[in-house]
Amino acid sequence: MDKKTKGQELAESILTDRKSLPEGNPGIMKDADAFCEGYKRFLANKTEREVVEYVLPILAEKGYTEYSRGTKYKPGDKFYKVNRDKTILMCTMGRRPVSEGVRVTVAHTDSPRLDFKPHPLFEDASMAFFKTHYYGGIKKYQWTTIPLSIRGVVYTKDGRKVTIRIGENDDEPAFLITDLLPHLAQNQMKKGASEVVEGEQLNLLIGSLPYDDEKVKEKVKLAIMSILHEKYGITEDDFETAELCAVPAFKPRDMGLDRSLVAAYGQDDSSCAYAEFMAELDTVDPEYGTVTIFADKEETGSDGVTGMRSFFFRDFLEDLAQDEGCEVRDVLRNSVCLSCDVSAGFDPAYPEVMERNNCCFMNCGPCLAKYDGSRGKYSTNDASAEMMNYVITQFRDAGVTWQIGELGKIDLGGGGTIASEISVHSIDTVDIGVPVLSMHAPIEVTAKADVYMLYKAIRAVYDSRKPKDF
Repeated sequence: MDKKTKGQELAESILTDRKSLPEGNPGIMKDADAFCEGYKRFLANKTEREVVEYVLPILAEKGYTEYSRGTKYKPGDKFYKVNRDKTILMCTMGRRPVSEGVRVTVAHTDSPRLDFKPHPLFEDASMAFFKTHYYGGIKKYQWTTIPLSIRGVVYTKDGRKVTIRIGENDDEPAFLITDLLPHLAQNQMKKGASEVVEGEQLNLLIGSLPYDDEKVKEKVKLAIMSILHEKYGITEDDFETAELCAVPAFKPRDMGLDRSLVAAYGQDDSSCAYAEFMAELDTVDPEYGTVTIFADKEETGSDGVTGMRSFFFRDFLEDLAQDEGCEVRDVLRNSVCLSCDVSAGFDPAYPEVMERNNCCFMNCGPCLAKYDGSRGKYSTNDASAEMMNYVITQFRDAGVTWQIGELGKIDLGGGGTIASEISVHSIDTVDIGVPVLSMHAPIEVTAKADVYMLYKAIRAVYDSRKPKDF
């Protein structure tokens, strides 16, 4: 082998040389494949309610108990607190008192979808439909002519809570939103992408057979309602208490001949939620306590009692502080947080929206984002140099591979994350998440190696025994 030149040696020592995870560590895919089998099972839970319901028995099996205010927890104790069946905090008590801070991760478990309107059921042209109101940022045209399932809860007049989940299994009916055939779409195709399909056209086709009674006016509507009444015991009035939505009925699957990718709905941000969940479960005897959060309402601005703008998180930390006789302001000031939110992966089909020096690539590890927001860093959390140094030091010490970038070109890109809702409490916060292709589409794509490395990155922070000294 030729001897390296002085310039080559200098370049190796002072220039960044990013390699893909499989290239730099050929053995990683075995671990990533195994890790993502559990991840795909996790992805089958497509709403925030389903995620909380899914993790509770796992937490019980792993020795977690429901948080009880006033309890004197010991180092290594594990507990959780649920907020209205949609948000959950999971904790492992650290050796150090909470006054010296905790290590927080937060990811949202809601995803773009089609929520039902309060009066959704209607009949037209001898067909029955559910009217929807889209939730979060979507390209509306992507949601037509794909199989959709119905999920959610309804409360009946007698106070019963009814869970509905239909359209996923092979022996169940599917639902879809129709689109115009190309032969008649001359005018439609002249419209801009945001107008090709309008919000009021996102009506879910649910049936076409009439009820057998000539004196009934809306026969198909009645027939559909009679099926729902027979199966679930609900009436049309009960839709006013319902929380129902339509989500893609696709099952999470390996993607690619090499099975290196995952194709599934809701990976923004279930990829982050699963990584932090597994890191929480695997954390034993930490120096600093951990607080792992599944949050709701990210797609609509984090508002509401289950969003991160509520006081649920701060109230919980205040309870922990009071349990130890300290001030919550000290807990907050001494804590650090990883806001686990995905980034856009570089797509060679659309290179014009990215600035290559500062974007994230598939299979190159989780992406740190010092700041997000849009245009002139508007509406952003901007992690300090001290916070970046603290987190990156943990990664280096633990052998974690990461990358750093922005969400597209300055005047094109941008977006908000939970980081702004956490840092407002005086917690130093930085964003980290896996690169995603086709973000917010009915099916998104992630790389298994990136999801696995995000888990290792969170473990590095949870397992660190280094204090925050800034």
